[in-house]
Amino acid sequence: MSGPPVIIEAAINGTTGRDRNPHVPRTPEEISRDAIACLEVGAAIIHNHNDDPVLDMVTPAHEAGPYVAAWRPVLERFPDALLYPTMTGGGPHTTVEQRYGHLPALAEAGVLTMGIVDPGSVNIGGLEPDGTPAATDIVYINSLADVRHMFTTCARLGVPVNISIFDGSFMRTAVAYARAGGIPHGGTIKIFFGSDAVPFGIPATRAGLDAYLDILGDCALPWSVALPGGDIQSSEIGALALERGGHLRVGLEDYAGPDQPHNVELVERAIEFASRFGRRPATPAETRKLLAARG
Repeated sequence: MSGPPVIIEAAINGTTGRDRNPHVPRTPEEISRDAIACLEVGAAIIHNHNDDPVLDMVTPAHEAGPYVAAWRPVLERFPDALLYPTMTGGGPHTTVEQRYGHLPALAEAGVLTMGIVDPGSVNIGGLEPDGTPAATDIVYINSLADVRHMFTTCARLGVPVNISIFDGSFMRTAVAYARAGGIPHGGTIKIFFGSDAVPFGIPATRAGLDAYLDILGDCALPWSVALPGGDIQSSEIGALALERGGHLRVGLEDYAGPDQPHNVELVERAIEFASRFGRRPATPAETRKLLAARG
């Protein structure tokens, strides 16, 4: 008996450096190559950063050019692929119009197929050797006014949204927009769970997933799970998501397993993992239909 197709998102670089994994793509050419390889084996959504800093609290905005250079070859090969960027954190050094300005630029260039919405703020950092949170001063700031700008911009640009959930307040905000008709072009909700490497996010357990799905309620947007600083397939949360009709995010942005794989290997592992639950990978075209749910 087979279940519904599973959406595989590949987050192919993030802030991961070559010191952590020599296979991480950093240049536009490398990003194009990895994105195409991941789509060829079954990914449907690609997320990447360029090399503009994300949370240095100095950089006000991201350049659109590196995304355009990376994405054009991908869309020539896979015109239905869903590609979305990152953005800087908020603060006195920038405005939401600056932080989000590369999305309209990408849309004007004809390469934006999905928007990013991070509906809340969160402290960012690692852990000390004794297990206490490192005393960093990095806060990923997204005010409710910023969130409104993100949702309304994506609605105006006519793209589905990829919504990141880092705690319960993020989920409540996302669901409120969905129920109010604020996501007219559909999208997906991605739940980031806590791992042994980061102090944010609730634990990747059955109880943690139950809490999030309770807030999600009858909202029809598809949801996925992610485990930054971990390995989604070695955590029970990956299996629980597949059992309950959820979807998976993998890739070198998040992966902190014992080896140094390529992105395409992580996608292949996710597909094999999903097959154990009777679920095959959704194509980009199928994913677009799944994301069309609005409430």
